[in-house]
Amino acid sequence: VQLQASGGGMVQAGGSLRLSCAASGSTFSRYTMSWFRQAPGKEREFVAAISRAGGTTTYADSVKGRATISRDNAKNTMYLQMNSLKSEDTAVYYCAADRSLSTAGINNYSPIDYWGKGTQVTVSS
Repeated sequence: VQLQASGGGMVQAGGSLRLSCAASGSTFSRYTMSWFRQAPGKEREFVAAISRAGGTTTYADSVKGRATISRDNAKNTMYLQMNSLKSEDTAVYYCAADRSLSTAGINNYSPIDYWGKGTQVTVSS
């Protein structure tokens, strides 16, 4: 599956962004989808994951309450709505697809089957 993230940009602290991840080349609904991010000088970290049908979501503590992950299997697209953005949210955001059966297996250290190119999010204070 090929993944393309979009929607990044520069936003002021307290603002919002909606990231999208378009998938192609395979049956989108077969994959548990997730977002990761990597800030300058830091390791890539898990942000959020959503199950194949969209019924289960998990979030990193750092974004819980401020982020909403969703997907539209008919459109082969996943989303990440980020609100109340902080400077520490500045990073390159990557979408990922995995054949795991649940979101429970998605974390900072889990192997991921497919990665998309990232989209830069910059939050200015």
